[in-house]
Amino acid sequence: MLELRTNAVFFQSKSVQKMSLIRILVSSMITANLSAKTIVKWKIIMSKIVKNRRYGKILLFWILVAGFSSFAPAQTVDPSLLDIDRIFNSEDFNAQSVGGFRWLKSGDAYTKIEPSASVQGGTDLVSYDFEKNTRNVLISAKNLIPMGETVPLTINAYEWSADNRQMLIYTNSKKVWRLNTRGDYWVLDLAGKLKKLGGDAKPSTLMFAKFSPDGKRVGYVRENNLYVENLADGKIIQLTKDGSKTLINGTSDWVNEEELFLRDCWRWSPDSQSIAFWQFDASNIKEFILINDTDELYPTLTYIPYPKAGTTNAAVRVGVINADGGETIWMKTPGDLRQHYIAMMDWANNSDELILQHLNRLQNTNQVMFADAKTGNVRTVLTEKDEAWVDVDMPKMTWLNDGKSFLWTSERDGWRHVYQVSRDGKDVKLITVGNFDVESIQSVDEQNGWLYYIASPENATQRYLFRTRIDGNGKIEKITPETQKGSNFYNISPNSRWAMHVHSAFGKVPSFEFVDVANKKVLRTIVDNAELQAKVDRLKKGAQEFFKIDIGENVMLDGWMMKPPDFDPNKKYPILFYVYGEPAGQTVLDAWGNTNYLWFTMLSQQGYIVASVDNRGTPAPRGRAWRKSVYRKIGVISSQDQANAVKAMTAKMPFIDASRVGIWGWSGGGSSTLNAMFRYPDIYKMGMSVAPVPNMRFYDTIYQERYMGLPDANAEDYTNGSPITFAKSLKGDLLIVH
Repeated sequence: MLELRTNAVFFQSKSVQKMSLIRILVSSMITANLSAKTIVKWKIIMSKIVKNRRYGKILLFWILVAGFSSFAPAQTVDPSLLDIDRIFNSEDFNAQSVGGFRWLKSGDAYTKIEPSASVQGGTDLVSYDFEKNTRNVLISAKNLIPMGETVPLTINAYEWSADNRQMLIYTNSKKVWRLNTRGDYWVLDLAGKLKKLGGDAKPSTLMFAKFSPDGKRVGYVRENNLYVENLADGKIIQLTKDGSKTLINGTSDWVNEEELFLRDCWRWSPDSQSIAFWQFDASNIKEFILINDTDELYPTLTYIPYPKAGTTNAAVRVGVINADGGETIWMKTPGDLRQHYIAMMDWANNSDELILQHLNRLQNTNQVMFADAKTGNVRTVLTEKDEAWVDVDMPKMTWLNDGKSFLWTSERDGWRHVYQVSRDGKDVKLITVGNFDVESIQSVDEQNGWLYYIASPENATQRYLFRTRIDGNGKIEKITPETQKGSNFYNISPNSRWAMHVHSAFGKVPSFEFVDVANKKVLRTIVDNAELQAKVDRLKKGAQEFFKIDIGENVMLDGWMMKPPDFDPNKKYPILFYVYGEPAGQTVLDAWGNTNYLWFTMLSQQGYIVASVDNRGTPAPRGRAWRKSVYRKIGVISSQDQANAVKAMTAKMPFIDASRVGIWGWSGGGSSTLNAMFRYPDIYKMGMSVAPVPNMRFYDTIYQERYMGLPDANAEDYTNGSPITFAKSLKGDLLIVH
């Protein structure tokens, strides 16, 4: 089918004779070992294709999607073997999870969405008392049926008011850029009253609705403007009126959403009287044009303000406006608004001040600022600098001591650690002591003096829950049991007593259980996915193992390998590497890989070795020097490490056929694949590059400049890091998926 896919492209080329196309396709079928009878059928079909161009395009599309399956005899599925249909087009390997899980404010109860027993196709919102495990239907699907309708609302997401007496329901969601962040919102009180928000707003146009802290109003974004709706009388106040396609209030432009994960860009003040929000002015950003040739008879064009590396960014600022309307007070952040980013903003544990994280264009300096909500005046209390780039990974500040201090993560000592910083920034105290990285803060139990976080000091491919005293004294305690090797993630209750724990490992599907955090006890299993695990265990598999490979110059890389089921160490096998290779992703993880894992297993069943290696610069918890050694050398060091890993592995593992080495990846992995094929053509014989960035100048400002600097200042680095610079050296077979 790969050959058929390639040759089908020529169907639209007038230079290819019609009968030649038939010969090409028939040749592909013979290569695919189809029967003579089947080939005759295809000859008849192809004669129709070349006679009717419109019919032919439709049929060719069907061929590419369906392949030859309609002509194949029915076969009994062997549960030990995998194919594309079982992996991607069936429900054989669907995992169960816990839908709509939320802790209630007390921390001793939680809510989740479950199928309704009274309304077919509907869902109930139920609560569980944690210790007693008693179940109570808080909101029945019957209460989710709007007046005049017969079908209950589908809950895409929900939020409780502070007093847990009202629920904000998000439904009918639509995609904006990557995620479904636009939809309809309804408010339901526990008395059963259901009300839609937005007045005469068009369907699916509200974004990021939130209760005011006092529960009396709901604010939301609509078509790039901010609104507040009074729940008692339905009165709607439009707070901003200048929103447009390029002037964006309360949400973000494309690049800030994509790279700084800024989507919900407004906040209620704690006293419910004011709203703070980001504004993005994208008016001078050049537009990228997307051409849609398939939905209509003629192409339609979509214009997206897309700042490529080195070009103009949106001007970003933060304002505060009264929830009843009025003039906006803009925070007086220093410097050119188009040469800085505001990566984080929130109220500073009161209704008088905001706290901001203010990044320069190079993203190597991050200033923590307090801003006066009434005057807009700002002051800097903490500055984080790095010779490469500064990571911004705290979307919300955690306050301690009644707002007198806050938690902060930094690599200032060479490892990613948690610090307690006084409000004035003068006292910065290390909490997590040791030569290891903190992956993420999970919970703070200030009453009992504990900080809970994810880390893995001994193995960069795994993740575990630890805790340490907030004052930085005492020993670090590991909470995750030693028996649960692999990846572990926790949703800890507000009182830090309980947690929903999700455990998985390589080849082990996720299981969900409740744990007593403080006493390190498993209380009960919620979802074990035992049936799915049994299916995975029945699959025909060879050895699946993690390893370390020395590539010289004191560089040791982590990797995993999947061998064929009938592996013979005295034979030689082709090997396919899965790569990402850039600072935004790690592929060598001891975690359930979902469809990727199944696809790799299928390839191993067909006689391939499948492997992955994490080069320097990937975000493994191996210290700052590991991660930031690739600054201004993206594409150079990564491809060098990957190629050296192949050399070291073939030297150490004689069962690898050095003449049959392949590589593939997506996005950054697509770029890594191109770099491998172009820079090391004698090592890699084939590659599949999905959604690559062949020229770094064509990618966006925030991502590319963070890791490569500004192209006008170091054009040579951009040239050396771009795969297209070395495309002339290609020798092997390369498939580009765009």
